[in-house]
Amino acid sequence: MLGRPIADDVKRVGRLGSVPTILQTVAHTTGLRFAVIARVTDTSWTACAVHDAIEFGLKPGGELLLESTICNEVRQHHQPVVFGHASMHPHFCNHPVPKQYGFESYVSIPIFRAGGEFFGTLCALDPLPAKLDDPHMVKTLELFTRLIAAELETEEKLEHSANALLDAQETAKLREQFIAVLGHDLRSPLSAVQVGADLLKSMEKDARSDRIVDHILRSCERMTEMIENILDFARGRMGGGIPVTLQPQDNLAAELQHVIAEVRGSHPGREIRATMAIEHAVTADSRRIAQLLANLLNNAVAHGAADQPVSVAARCDAQDFELSVTNGGQPIPPDKLGRLFQPFSRGADAAPQPGLGLGLYIAAEVAKAHRGSLAVSSTEAATQFVFRMPVSPA
Repeated sequence: MLGRPIADDVKRVGRLGSVPTILQTVAHTTGLRFAVIARVTDTSWTACAVHDAIEFGLKPGGELLLESTICNEVRQHHQPVVFGHASMHPHFCNHPVPKQYGFESYVSIPIFRAGGEFFGTLCALDPLPAKLDDPHMVKTLELFTRLIAAELETEEKLEHSANALLDAQETAKLREQFIAVLGHDLRSPLSAVQVGADLLKSMEKDARSDRIVDHILRSCERMTEMIENILDFARGRMGGGIPVTLQPQDNLAAELQHVIAEVRGSHPGREIRATMAIEHAVTADSRRIAQLLANLLNNAVAHGAADQPVSVAARCDAQDFELSVTNGGQPIPPDKLGRLFQPFSRGADAAPQPGLGLGLYIAAEVAKAHRGSLAVSSTEAATQFVFRMPVSPA
């Protein structure tokens, strides 16, 4: 988008949760101790995010004179620039930029937006020489630039969507149709990143490369979850409701235990206690019930007191099935309790959290699709979410 304020781009990059990991991984992959995502235009060079282990001195929002950067050359020819020993390089030994900033090793990869617009560069440098002749290294860094571009598009469009939610009632339908299309269209860049990561995983590589690929795949999993949440949100808001397939489930406890095990694995320092007493088959969509529990459990881990356990309890009799998630910590203020199940809502604290703020909304929609209810109570003693549904919903 031409004419986009650079300050807005710096803020958007700063909000991307994957960026610190990407920059650290770039530093580990290349062996270069300074890495930066730069917004580069035909008149300016601006740092958006920085990993600095050599005290280079740049901070997000900091600028360099455009003509004093090799990134300006990358902007012009749209090709990566890589060299490991400037003073021994046939071209860069006489180049003024390495001498001006005192670096020997350097790599710069162009970042392009979805429409092909040049955004800037992912670059790294170091005062010491480095071995940068691995052909897979540039491919790995190019995958990172595609991931950055895809997440920028997501952040920008979600920002527009959130702003649109503040518009008048007559724009609501258009707003939600846009989000549905957004969720669908995000699959293409995500698939490209996943294919590239799978290709890298099949190649010969060392343990460090394995960690890089695993970082990429985990980011893909997180983006996939975000896309599915967006699509579920759109279905619920456009009147169709979240689709469910109701079938008798004889082994629902095992499905719920699997969710608990996954959350435990993601938060090894948290204590999660589980009690299962499901004596009857429950007619439900087990995948959606598992999604409901995952949303409630992740919410409890994120917002509950870290030194207190999270408890999960499931039981049923011949008439009703009940699932509860309980955590300790500060109570949720009464004025926020009524808004918890609204889309793009957050928990009790104002600290930044990953995700879109759709988890509790989707959990409530899953409960509604099962002819059930999802309620919350919060006191000084505990915060508890309780899902109830008939064992055999009509």
